[in-house]
Amino acid sequence: MRVLIIEDNADLAANIYDYLEAKGYTVDAAADGVTGLHLAVAHDFDVIVLDLMLPGIDGLTVCRRLREDAGKSTPILMLTAKDTLEDKLTGFRSGADDYLVKPFALPELEARLAALSRRNLAAKPSQVLKVADLALDAKTLHVKRANQAIVLTPTGFTILELLMRRSPEVVSRRDIEHAVWGENPPDSDALRSHMHTLRAAVDHPFEKPLIHTVHGVGFRLADPDEIHAQP
Repeated sequence: MRVLIIEDNADLAANIYDYLEAKGYTVDAAADGVTGLHLAVAHDFDVIVLDLMLPGIDGLTVCRRLREDAGKSTPILMLTAKDTLEDKLTGFRSGADDYLVKPFALPELEARLAALSRRNLAAKPSQVLKVADLALDAKTLHVKRANQAIVLTPTGFTILELLMRRSPEVVSRRDIEHAVWGENPPDSDALRSHMHTLRAAVDHPFEKPLIHTVHGVGFRLADPDEIHAQP
């Protein structure tokens, strides 16, 4: 299971990190809301441990932006020192799936994360995206086209998954840059370079291109026959 910890208390974050890693989890961590939001948008995690009070962007805002802006359904366990009903309801309204009040026992945290992950997998039995003869498995990170395996960089995978989830819609350059780099994208040449590499892997060995540039707007991934058939 891959877990993201967004917690600014260094000691607590380290305790959670070490405990989960010792249990066999793959763990990433962020000490502020901006970094945590970027990681949560750019990568696929099984569960997110999110502190309520964070520097930069607070936990409630991170939660809302993941749900409303990024469309991420990753289960979120919110951590807080507050234990009032209204605090809990506010967290749930922002998109949190569970609530744990500090201080807490690490075995209870692990049990709650496992339950959230099982519930999420049951609700999403298939995580395979398909467009034409291209298939992307968000769980195993495998990509195939015409049954041929395609090897991508992590950034290329992130871009391709976004384009496939939004297919056949046009995805703006800004949306792609935000998904990959968050609030601080590099210069425009970086995205151009990644798109060139992605096209070389996904389109160039095949007869029919699937990635299309919409000049002045962004990119879309779609079967060209379906695009031409649209009124």
